[in-house]
Amino acid sequence: MSNQLRYFIVSLVIILLVPAFGISQGDPAFNGKWTLIAEKSTEIDLYGTLSLEFQLDGSTVTIIQTWGKRRSFTETLVLKTGGVNNQAPIRNRVFPTNVFMGLSMPVGDKRQIKATWENNGKVLKLDEQYEILSSQGKSKISSIHTYEISNDKEIITYTIHRSTRKTGPEIKYLLKRAGLKEAYFMKLEDNWEINGKLPEQAFLISLQGVVNMGAPRLYFIYPENWAFTYTPSVFEFYKDKRNFTFKELKTLEEAFRVLKEHVKGYVVWDKSVRTSLIVAFTVAGLERAVVVSEELLPIVEEAGLKPVEDFRGKFTDKSDAEIYTWAYDQYWDRCSKEFIIWMGGEYGKIMKPGVADWGIYKKAFFNNLSTKESDVEEYTLAKKLLSEMKPMSMVMGWHSYGKDLERDHVKLVSSYGHRVEGLHTLPNLSFSSQVPPSPGFKFKNNHNIVPGKDYMPKKKVYITCVQTDGLGLGAWLKPGRGEIPYAWEALMNYVWLAPAMMEYFYSMATPNDYFIGCLSGPGYIYPKAVPKELLPPLIREARKLMKRLDLNVFEIMDYSEGATVEGNTELTKEVVDAYYEVMPDVLGFLNGYAPSFTFTVRDEKPLISYDYYLSPTRPEADAVADLEELASINKKRPYFLLVHVRESSNIKRVKSILDKLGPEFELVPLDIFLKMAGKQATFKEHFLEKSGESRTVASSNPLN
Repeated sequence: MSNQLRYFIVSLVIILLVPAFGISQGDPAFNGKWTLIAEKSTEIDLYGTLSLEFQLDGSTVTIIQTWGKRRSFTETLVLKTGGVNNQAPIRNRVFPTNVFMGLSMPVGDKRQIKATWENNGKVLKLDEQYEILSSQGKSKISSIHTYEISNDKEIITYTIHRSTRKTGPEIKYLLKRAGLKEAYFMKLEDNWEINGKLPEQAFLISLQGVVNMGAPRLYFIYPENWAFTYTPSVFEFYKDKRNFTFKELKTLEEAFRVLKEHVKGYVVWDKSVRTSLIVAFTVAGLERAVVVSEELLPIVEEAGLKPVEDFRGKFTDKSDAEIYTWAYDQYWDRCSKEFIIWMGGEYGKIMKPGVADWGIYKKAFFNNLSTKESDVEEYTLAKKLLSEMKPMSMVMGWHSYGKDLERDHVKLVSSYGHRVEGLHTLPNLSFSSQVPPSPGFKFKNNHNIVPGKDYMPKKKVYITCVQTDGLGLGAWLKPGRGEIPYAWEALMNYVWLAPAMMEYFYSMATPNDYFIGCLSGPGYIYPKAVPKELLPPLIREARKLMKRLDLNVFEIMDYSEGATVEGNTELTKEVVDAYYEVMPDVLGFLNGYAPSFTFTVRDEKPLISYDYYLSPTRPEADAVADLEELASINKKRPYFLLVHVRESSNIKRVKSILDKLGPEFELVPLDIFLKMAGKQATFKEHFLEKSGESRTVASSNPLN
């Protein structure tokens, strides 16, 4: 036999065998145990739950069904697949899917079952024929049981179609792989005082950071007035869309008892020295330890945990600069050089350490050093820490409200080419960072520009609104979202810090919700404070994040030269040039927070500063008058009026204000606003001179 003929015969045999293989064998991913997702399944009378176990062995499949837990019914089927007729003896009268119906299985009879694999082994179908007993005797019945595994191998959908059930919803059970996406949750109280509930809250948040090392095990629902309002809604998203199942933990003692196996020790902080808790968070990450105040010691000691540090009395009468210098000497070498935590925000007797779980999870160094130059010792140490971080490091948490200002903090961080990601209240990041987006999910923005369409403005006042301070703060879950075109500042680092949480926002967005990139870089920076050679790499990194999130508008803000109003928030031409050069494919740029004064347009791509800041306390009638007065002063038409809305306003209020404006005003989506402004700019080009003096480049004609 020639080699060519032998090859032909072997190939023919393979071709003939492939269909048989596909029918007789299932996807090995079926193997193992599967548990019910009750919220997504048909209600189960009496037993309440269902678990499955599959054992695949060639053309044989074993299915073990267990209905219930303490009170339960178990059935094991060993079936030949490929359409073979299997006879399964009936050994128990229980009709498990509907035990409260007057139906009984005839013990001693046999069910005829044909099992076949479909869809390349991803679907197992059982065609079942049997008789059933009811009050009128035996009746013949047929059922189709279908088990289908998801593409990501995490979910089995089990459906039952009976010949006798002709109405009502489908009988369907969703089961996930046992042990997968099973977690705990707790509701935290709204008390953050040192002499109140802070010791318990700090203990729990440190526990979260430790136990989430390796897997997302513990999630917190924060109080209703927490700065990041989304924790209950994201919790539901993880359950409904990402197939997590959660068990609630009611008390600190219960949480520790259930999760203590993941904890290696404890560190004692001194309630009389607030800063000792911040240092204790550093130790917690390095040693996988929980932080405890003195009154909580019995809980950890009874569990047999060993102390790794005890700060009682250690820092008495020492300044923060002295304490953090000691901590630097002790721990800095072992800490992350990509993440650092400023455990600031509230001060004095209150601390809200929402971000502490993340810092512990990443083994970050914690501090709340002042970044104000006049606080020489703390400022010098803060500079030392930042100088020893890797390029473009994440400075997370927030500055201390009792020591310095936001602009001090961000300016210093920017001067080292790092980026800020706030706030100190940022919750559950050790959990959310480990939840990937849904398989195949694409971040798609709600673009309004139609390719090829001409967007030439009319002689009108065009107005568009942008929400301040990023997603998760303020109005996202408040009334009115979706009723008017509205732009949202996307916290772009969430695409890798917490991708499923970013999916949460994108999947909830209405056609009127439009996302933009911010803030000045891949995180929050002040571009005028960034060394010239470090700014392009930061912008380049921001551009990459924008591409992943399908964003084509970018927002800049710089308070490195003073306060919101009194300071100089304008941009130099050199800074503006850097953005245009590195982000050539944007529709345009926004600038400022409160009104700012830098404007330009290049290749029909404008940079427009905010002309109005809508304060949450401004009466509606006054806001309407403000906008009409701006339109009166800016007489040229079209006039492009960019509005920044404080995050604590809701969109119902914004819409009410806009509805009171005259017919000359037209609200448009931000991308259309920028497209028209690029076509016919009526603002004058304006930059900040390097000397600190601003200059206006005047033109007798609108910019083109």
